[in-house]
Formats: sequence, structure tokens, C-alpha cells
Amino acid sequence: MSEQNRQGKLVVISGFSGVGKGTVVKELLKQYDHYALSVSMTTRAPREGEQHGISYYFVTKEEFEKAIGEGGFYEYANYQGRYYGTPRAFVDASRERGMDVILEIEVQGAMQIKEKFPDTLLIFIATKDAAEMERRLTGRGTESFDQITGRLKAAVGEAEQMQHYDYVVINDDLQECVEQMNGIILTEPEGPRYDPAFKEQFVKGLEEIVAKRTVQ
Repeated sequence: MSEQNRQGKLVVISGFSGVGKGTVVKELLKQYDHYALSVSMTTRAPREGEQHGISYYFVTKEEFEKAIGEGGFYEYANYQGRYYGTPRAFVDASRERGMDVILEIEVQGAMQIKEKFPDTLLIFIATKDAAEMERRLTGRGTESFDQITGRLKAAVGEAEQMQHYDYVVINDDLQECVEQMNGIILTEPEGPRYDPAFKEQFVKGLEEIVAKRTVQ
């Protein structure tokens, strides 16, 4: 696919912890040749298998705050005590080459990007319900009970932000999700941005799960 005659799109992909955002993005990059992934910078510790410069740029709090002072980010956010940010240079260069640049970032950062760049396409990935989200978080075995509970609590607020996204996609079947995402990015079809009833049910489910975990 030739993308040399246009500036690439800026695409933000957000979603709850445990929805498989990273896997979806990896498959988009593998199956289609018009994407570039912006590697975020973070102060959190790497998980097993993650590599510096590929998964994230893993830096200290001091290094991150120095980059903030130098204006080196499109956006940055503090999520559960850890910084995350989108470096500027790679995004600008990739879009100039006609690549659609994917930013896999949290809701807080997505809102910053949309405010600065209104043409940004925002896509939110969710599981089919809150119970499935809890199952996936628990199943990956990378965090403690309390840490997972914290992520579920944070997801209540994230769910309220679905209404600000252009599209909400359910990651139930990976390949179907990837194909749907690519179709959305290429064509941006008309239609509802999100289902208010789905959001309300998801929030209710999260609150019930958190209440049960809190009393244990």
C-alpha cells in the first residue's frame, strides 16, 4: 500500500486493563503494512518478556520529569502512581511518511491528544462484560489481588469516558477484533460511538465485583 501522498492518521487505542490491547495492536502491525506504533515512555517496571525500546522506554521518574520539562511529549499522564507519555519525534516523522500512527495510551492521555489534535481517531477496546475483564486480569498472573482490585476500581472511571471515543470495539474474538479495527481506521464508518446501555451495565458489573473483593 502506498501512503506517500498523504499525512498519516493519528489513532489512539485505549481500553481497560486485561482487554488485550497490546495483542490487538501487535496483530494490526503484523497483518497490515500502513501502521507505525508509537512506543510510550513509562516509569513502571517492565513485566516478564517486555523489552526496552520495543514494549516501552523504561525510565526513572527523574528522567521522565526531565523530558516533561523539555517539552518532549505529545501527552503524558500519571496512572496509579506511574508516569506514561508519548514522545513527539517518532510520531511526527512517521505521519510525514504517510504511516497511520497508533498510540496505545490510557484515557487521561487520550483526552489530552484529542484536545490538542481534534482529528485524532479514538478507539476504546472493552471485554464483553466486567466479569470477563476480572478473569483476564487474574489469569495473566502478573499482579497481586490488591493491584487487580485497584485496576478494577480505576476502570469504573475509565468506563465513564467511553462516550468521548469515536468507536467502542469488543475484543471477544481476536481476529474479528483486528479486522474490525482496521476497517474502522481506514474508512471511519458512520454510526453510534458507543452504547450507553453497555457502559451502564459494565460500570454496574465493575462496582459489584469491587465490592465483593473489598470485603474479602
